[in-house]
Amino acid sequence: MSSRLDQLTQWVAQQLADLGEDAEVDFSLNHLSGDASFRHYYRARLPHKTYIVVDAPPAQEDSRPFVQLAAALRSAGVLTPRVYRSDLHQGFMLQEDFGDLLYLQRLQQQRQNPDRIERLYREAIDALLVLQKNAVALPVPAYNRQLLLQEMKLFDDWFCQRLLNLPLSAEAQDLLGETFEFLLQQALSQPTVLVHRDYHSRNLMIPDPVVYGELHTPGVIDFQDAVQGPYTYDLVSLLRDVYISWPQEQVVALASYYFECALQQHIVSDLGREDFLRHFDLMGLQRHLKVIGIFARLAIRDNKPGYLADIPQTIRYLLGVAENYSEMDHFLGWFKQEILPLVKQKLAAENL
Repeated sequence: MSSRLDQLTQWVAQQLADLGEDAEVDFSLNHLSGDASFRHYYRARLPHKTYIVVDAPPAQEDSRPFVQLAAALRSAGVLTPRVYRSDLHQGFMLQEDFGDLLYLQRLQQQRQNPDRIERLYREAIDALLVLQKNAVALPVPAYNRQLLLQEMKLFDDWFCQRLLNLPLSAEAQDLLGETFEFLLQQALSQPTVLVHRDYHSRNLMIPDPVVYGELHTPGVIDFQDAVQGPYTYDLVSLLRDVYISWPQEQVVALASYYFECALQQHIVSDLGREDFLRHFDLMGLQRHLKVIGIFARLAIRDNKPGYLADIPQTIRYLLGVAENYSEMDHFLGWFKQEILPLVKQKLAAENL
């Protein structure tokens, strides 16, 4: 057993004892699949109950926002996991266990059941509306110009230059700068709400019905990077999810459901449907540029090449939406001519 895992096991044993669990009962820590961070997840199994154990090394991960937001969002009506115990100095947390079933898995299981798919998405949208309406005053950073631009620059740094080995000419840099500025202005012009920032099918869960019964709301995780920002950001993360895709008409119908509810609940006002759909589309372009860069960084820096397999779907979203906006014409032409051939070569070399 590694020294850190040994420390974690000893810490969990002490916390369970403090929570009134039988100190004499042995428990096991079973490693669970991780995410795109440096965090490691385990399940502590006791005869009558399970807990999620998180190892988030403080040198790479600051767990304070997670602990604070977990409580604040739950108070606002969002189903987030209780944090029973935490040691921020060591980076250890003991959390409520929602089970194993991600939204992604349930959506894949129900692909041939459109009514069930719509219900799942409406429940996720309803939970998002609760978050946007009730969690308005939480002390989180602003999704400002600097942060939005920093995210898009991941595209030219990690994806173009490092993954594809494509030196960017002065002309290409100018084009990207103009494209980023256009998307920045569009994002900053939107009404602002609390933004989860990764509200998609891998960060929503179906709580274990044995423990929770038949809830009609998802368990929400991975919210520690929340910000105050554009109201369409989380919606486009959900409906143009890079891990699962749906026909355009289905996406628009679900987006329209959100818009109607957001108007009724006064989350937005004085906004027409066409303006909303433009906000939705252009916010997605910013996010997809960011995500492509993040997937490249995960493959190169963090030795997680599996994320390269999700780049083609992200590119399909990027190009499909960009084709509808004349402001993106120059970027679109450059991407198709310069980038797409290199992407195909790279993915073929990776057997993807």
